[in-house]
Amino acid sequence: MNDKGIANFRDIGDTVVAGGYLKPGYFYRSGEISSLNSQQISFLKNDCQLDSIFDFRNQNEVAKDPDTKIPGTRYFKDDILADQTTNGASLAGMFANGGHIRDAMLKTYEQIVLSDSAQAGYREFFNEIIQSRKPTLFHCFAGKDRTGFAAAVILKMAGASDEAIMKDYLLTNELRKAANAKLLEQFKQEVNEQQLHNLSVALVVDQDYLLHAEETIKQNFGSFEGYLKSGLKLDDGYVNEFRHAFVAAK
Repeated sequence: MNDKGIANFRDIGDTVVAGGYLKPGYFYRSGEISSLNSQQISFLKNDCQLDSIFDFRNQNEVAKDPDTKIPGTRYFKDDILADQTTNGASLAGMFANGGHIRDAMLKTYEQIVLSDSAQAGYREFFNEIIQSRKPTLFHCFAGKDRTGFAAAVILKMAGASDEAIMKDYLLTNELRKAANAKLLEQFKQEVNEQQLHNLSVALVVDQDYLLHAEETIKQNFGSFEGYLKSGLKLDDGYVNEFRHAFVAAK
């Protein structure tokens, strides 16, 4: 699908899953969608036919770069890391972690799994998509961590293999190349060498981050199913209902 220049945008549909494939046209993921032009607005409104937009960013991120309004869409604000005073997923957090950016990113993925705000935000997200069953765009700042985890959960619920989930997760590094280069150039004269290095590391995803989230789920909930039930508090029949709604047979 032509993304019209929207950073890290993609439809995660058509992914092969157990028993078929995830239906396309329902789950779009991206980076922030501020300052969109008329062509991009038309693309999301008419081509994607968006019903809802979920913004996983914090208050400061939203205030600085608010989403462009897409006519006819419903807007949901779920600050996934609201419980954390700093996080490695925001632009500010990418600068703030000294020489320990990798450790900070691993900690961020623990927070994405365990914090009350993350569990509440993802709970609202997953309950809404099963109730509306209409095209949804979900995003954060870069569309890689808070958004990447949500996409991984969607694909896992749909029955995708671990390899397919990781493939979509790592695709961010390819799709963000131009946006990352622009950011690094923008801050080159404004920050010191260590901060610029932190940013360059934080702007990419690493398979170890998602694997760490999976291990955190296993250690704290026993299994993915345990996370859905005890962490997100989704109904027992949620996965079956999700697959019935969004998975098509081959």
